[in-house]
Amino acid sequence: MSLQQFINEAVSPWMKEDGPDSDIVLSSRIRLARNFAHVPFPIIASEDQLGKILEFFSQEFEHQAFGDYQRFELVQISDLKPIEKRVLVEKHLISPNLAENTDTGAALISQNEQVSVMINEEDHIRIQLYYPGLQLERALDKASEFDNWLEEKIDYAFDEKRGYLTSCPTNVGTGMRASVMMHLPALVLTQQMNQVIPAINQLGLVVRGIYGEGSEALGNIFQISNQITLGKSEQDIVEDLKSVVQQLIERERNARQMIMNQSGIKLEDKIFRSYGVLAHSRVIESKEASRCLSDVRLGIDLGLIQNVSKTILNELMVLTQPGFLQQYAKKALSPEERDVRRAELIRERLKLEKE
Repeated sequence: MSLQQFINEAVSPWMKEDGPDSDIVLSSRIRLARNFAHVPFPIIASEDQLGKILEFFSQEFEHQAFGDYQRFELVQISDLKPIEKRVLVEKHLISPNLAENTDTGAALISQNEQVSVMINEEDHIRIQLYYPGLQLERALDKASEFDNWLEEKIDYAFDEKRGYLTSCPTNVGTGMRASVMMHLPALVLTQQMNQVIPAINQLGLVVRGIYGEGSEALGNIFQISNQITLGKSEQDIVEDLKSVVQQLIERERNARQMIMNQSGIKLEDKIFRSYGVLAHSRVIESKEASRCLSDVRLGIDLGLIQNVSKTILNELMVLTQPGFLQQYAKKALSPEERDVRRAELIRERLKLEKE
């Protein structure tokens, strides 16, 4: 898969597959932070040292295959236009931090975009592996296998007492961040999220927005992940996170049922009003589009809307972001132009879905 395919397709191939509890859990992700043993960490390394790491990945892993993950492509940040970088961030293939590393940053991306290895971000290596729905154990198994594959050619920075050594002390130990992306509209509507978030934080987990630290929960989508990486095994971390996620799933489903029982007609009206906005608006801002897409997805999950697939909504959640809108238009757009183009694009996609 070429760079153009990475940035032109809004939905990664793996996202088109269904997964357990996918009405609420959009995806599961395992991220592993690793560093070379005898190279200074990126925060203090010279450009020459980081350049050699980039060259190593290009020589050893570009165009290689691992298991089901075919033909890895190395995308260098220095080769990307600003809009292209933004698109890759919107697809979660690179982080905002990596997008700023225009000298030695890169990403090694599998053909189906399920695996992305960020190179010379905060750490030398950050492996990301995704699965649809709630599949944390499976994602951990595959990420560990992939990690072992890399380690056949890389001597990792590792301490017998502390575990994997990383630039940020909060990642020392397993170097792992396990996370799930969840759609929780009913908990937001019933104002339960205000109670849920502090309770989750007390369990050593953190709740963030759709693009991680410092981002908003657009479209009622929240990212739940572990904070503790030291003193627990990878399996224990995943098990603790899964336990909390399963409780959230149950609470969200109960809240949906409660709203349907107590205010069914009002909820139905809210959902179909949002559908009407998406289907007929000529101008729509990003936040309003995300909110309406969330309502419509809830309507699909509750069986109220029959003629729209969740795949289209997943696509539109990405396709209507600023980077993708401009990539789709093949030119830079002002905020006002993006709002017009966003509305037009949503109308087109919903119309195609009906045909």
